[in-house]
Amino acid sequence: MSTLTRQTLTHLDWLEAEAIHILREVAGQCANPVLLFSGGKDSICLLRLAEKAFRPGRFPFPLMHIDTGHNYKEVTDFRDKRAAELGERLIVRSVEDSMARGTVVLKSADESRNKHQSVTLLEAIEEFGFDACIGGARRDEEKARAKERIMSFRDEFGQWDPKNQRPELWNLFNARSHKGENIRAFPISNWTELDVWQYIEREQLELPSIYFAHTRPVVRKNGLLQPVTDLTPAKPGDVIENVLVRFRTVGDITCTAPVESDADTVEKILLETATTTITERGATRMDDQTSEASMEQRKKEGYF
Repeated sequence: MSTLTRQTLTHLDWLEAEAIHILREVAGQCANPVLLFSGGKDSICLLRLAEKAFRPGRFPFPLMHIDTGHNYKEVTDFRDKRAAELGERLIVRSVEDSMARGTVVLKSADESRNKHQSVTLLEAIEEFGFDACIGGARRDEEKARAKERIMSFRDEFGQWDPKNQRPELWNLFNARSHKGENIRAFPISNWTELDVWQYIEREQLELPSIYFAHTRPVVRKNGLLQPVTDLTPAKPGDVIENVLVRFRTVGDITCTAPVESDADTVEKILLETATTTITERGATRMDDQTSEASMEQRKKEGYF
């Protein structure tokens, strides 16, 4: 166990207890919740918390992933393996299905599908009648997320109004909703990126390999490293470099950038995370660079 973990053990215990309490509140107050599981580090922590909250019984909700069709194979393979290991039901709904139905129309073939996940998510909520979606978003990721409550109310259109939120006093949470409305619950909302990695170390959680340092061809653009892939090929004039990188967050290939790093163990990532001055999304998300209000606008449209 690292020095960093020993120093914050009580802090982690408190965060874990709060998250377990939130999960149980959702299960107790909601008729048909679902846990959003992408195979990323935050949702991997959520699965461990759900194990501690509900084992030895089955989870009182299925797992679901809204797949753009452009996710890293290492992550989707891990997603399927982890769900199978737990013996829990995994629902996968794809943006490509929404495109086939005509509910998602891309402006161009190379447009990122990331923001269109909102449409597919809302369609899945309607399909299964989910009244709560449990997600791994954290307030430290982005300032729009920092405005959101742990139990975030969404209206019958799936929209979030930052001016119309329920008060949350002490550890009292209101997850109730009327038919057609939805709650987005964020049990690790108060966690930081460092908390997540300390919890991963303490619980010895397995992760997709791309979270650790590996060599990858990239192009430097707008201060970020764009991976060179079939979906994001280099353009004329681009200089391709083979760089030692890792992913701080994983998502759609077209908008998720790695960072330069030689951290190939959890302990090295802990030390790197403790000293970084750039937020997780600020260092990795190309889709948030279009506008300072990008995330808030997407959330108002039904995004996670």
